[in-house]
Amino acid sequence: MNFRKLIALPLALSLALGATLPAQAAQALRNLVAIEGVRDNPLVGYGLVVGLNGSGDSTQVKFSSQSVINMLKQFGVKVPDGTDAKSKNVATVMVSAVFPPGYRKGQSIDVVVSSMGDAKSLRGGALLLTPLRAADGETYALAQGNVVVGGYSAQGKSGSSITVNTPTSGRIPSGANIEREIGTDFSSKPTVRLSLRHPHFETAINIVNSINKRFGDIATASDATSVDVVAPGNPTQRVAFMAKLESMSVDVGEDAPKVVFNSRTGTVVIAEGLRVRAAAVTHGSLKVVISESTKVSQPNALAGGSTVSSPQSQVSADQGPAQMFKWPAGAKLQSIIDVVNSLGATPDDIMAILQALDQAGAIEGELVVI
Repeated sequence: MNFRKLIALPLALSLALGATLPAQAAQALRNLVAIEGVRDNPLVGYGLVVGLNGSGDSTQVKFSSQSVINMLKQFGVKVPDGTDAKSKNVATVMVSAVFPPGYRKGQSIDVVVSSMGDAKSLRGGALLLTPLRAADGETYALAQGNVVVGGYSAQGKSGSSITVNTPTSGRIPSGANIEREIGTDFSSKPTVRLSLRHPHFETAINIVNSINKRFGDIATASDATSVDVVAPGNPTQRVAFMAKLESMSVDVGEDAPKVVFNSRTGTVVIAEGLRVRAAAVTHGSLKVVISESTKVSQPNALAGGSTVSSPQSQVSADQGPAQMFKWPAGAKLQSIIDVVNSLGATPDDIMAILQALDQAGAIEGELVVI
């Protein structure tokens, strides 16, 4: 089997997927903008997971012992000074959650529990009451409950072990209750600001025109990032107005076609509409092999000499066959795909070629490396 063609299969698939993508078309407004004042807020807390079957933090994690002592003090249990509360059934964890916009007191949210020490698994553990704070340091929710872990690990007496997924993190569905609300000015300001997820002048003006065409002259745009819309003052009417607004269909402005490749995974995606200017490309490979060995010279038993070793190096170079091809001016994506597949080029080859074409100014689009 041709190894180069085998490696190029993910590349060909990525290129084919890019070729089938439709051109920019109308989308629902909710997919294009975010409403200012209506957003998620991250919460974080530090807590303890108990009830583990010996898979918690080891004695090497000093803050785990200190956390257990502090927790026991809250319940009136006095631990003698200098005592190290050693318990492998306890794990220190960080608890994170997202406060959705508009949530009120008493509503519940999911939380994610992640080990902070060297615990081997959180399976079977329960999170003790943990306050969740926002960036301002205030507590907005309280988390507690049994941790659901999707991974597991097992270890034998010989030291061999097996691990599936990540047993040191899990979730608690509806594991936190909202105790404090996060205020918003969504219903108090006379206008509502729509922030574009991908700033674009043409998209911004299309949003303004679509809104004004349907509701009258109520939308304005000062730049490519946001659109201000005059909204009803009555809260109920404002909610109904925003529901109609989000469902509107708006034409998306055409972006410059992009070539995106991931240098870590070797994935290359070429967007539909990409063109190249006339260019000739040659791409070969130089293989250099350096082998090291040691030559030992040992005298006879009665010679009276000493053993001498000397390093030996052998260097060889192999220049692979270079391949040259030419793209005509205005070549489209399909032409590029045909040439690439005919050469059996690897993703690394394509990355090098595209970077060289971009430096030469032959790509009519944007080159993005992630």
